[in-house]
Amino acid sequence: MLIGNLNAKRETYPAGLKSLMSIEKANESRAWLSQWSRLNSEGTPLYSLPDLAAALGVAEILVKDESARSVLGSFKALGAPIALVRLILREFPEQRFEPRGLLAGEYRAALADFTVISATDGNHGRALAAAAQSVGCRCVIVLHANVSAEREEAIAAYGAEIVRITGNYDESVEAAAALAERNGWWVVSDTSYEGYEEIPRDVMQGYGTLAAEIIEASAGGQGRDPAFTHVFLQGGVGGLAAGIASYLWELYGEQRPSFIVVEPEQADCLYQSAIAGKAARATGSVDSLMAGLACGEASPLAWTFLQPCVDFFMTIQDDDAVAAMRRLAAGSERDVPLVAGESAVAGLAGLVNIVATGRLASRVGIDARARVLLISTEGATAPGLYAKLVGESADSVLSRQKAWSASA
Repeated sequence: MLIGNLNAKRETYPAGLKSLMSIEKANESRAWLSQWSRLNSEGTPLYSLPDLAAALGVAEILVKDESARSVLGSFKALGAPIALVRLILREFPEQRFEPRGLLAGEYRAALADFTVISATDGNHGRALAAAAQSVGCRCVIVLHANVSAEREEAIAAYGAEIVRITGNYDESVEAAAALAERNGWWVVSDTSYEGYEEIPRDVMQGYGTLAAEIIEASAGGQGRDPAFTHVFLQGGVGGLAAGIASYLWELYGEQRPSFIVVEPEQADCLYQSAIAGKAARATGSVDSLMAGLACGEASPLAWTFLQPCVDFFMTIQDDDAVAAMRRLAAGSERDVPLVAGESAVAGLAGLVNIVATGRLASRVGIDARARVLLISTEGATAPGLYAKLVGESADSVLSRQKAWSASA
């Protein structure tokens, strides 16, 4: 399903939004992250997939591969550490902590009694746990019933204390807030709610690193037209989409590319927000294979950015995601094989569905001149599930990737 957003504008990035998130702050975050030992100092690659573009009838497909961001396996490694650092700087101004020193663990003795907590579907919690371990503070992670044991183990490996609940993601968010209130802990969440916006804003700001790398790697630099006409972004609560779209909107203004947000049909909170004209809840079960996007309620703060700039919202089925995972893993003569997890491929699945329906392709402007940017947000963060869905292990795909790169 696809819906056009009547509120989308093509204008200069508004001053009110720039006061909340800006390229300047994104670049500051990027500088801090550049010294964190758990991130790839070279950033992540931007691949062109000419065979896939030809098959789908578009001029170019670019894929930003976040599986190579760090050992944490996803783009979430950009948001949680920045939010944690900015929180500590605000709470301990008298200590004069230095941001890079925080991530290097230089102040762990002073922060040993400081505790952060968050609910997660997996990747955000893993990134927060890793950041807390680096900083030297305590971390508690709340997991809902649908988070796999495989993902729980990956989070616990970074020293986090795990709390399990029987409900869904939104109920885990409520549980984390209640535990924080009871114990005097700090919630470091990637979704906002009433009275809680500063930290989610910092998380989203961290994602600007990803956008900056895309601009540097593509032909669309400062003062030029974008190197892409369409950007497909994952849904979830809206944080990634807001972080990327706001950066590109500020950079390109009226010449910004078209933004299409894609989410599971059973976790359609952003699609429903577009219908309602305000941050809304999903209408489905919120039980999707795309675990990182299985969110029942849109982040009101993220929606503040998405409502005026996202051109289309759409939903896909779980089977669409599996097919997209397999297509990227397969590669081809001219397309590098890529390890992309269940949530990473929402954009490609959405593009495939649009192309398959000529009426939708015409409506969105996807034609032989379209240059499409996709964000592959995670690798095989649940290796066992990845192998089951793709029919090949992530290690095997990476081995073929290495061989392809050597012969390219």
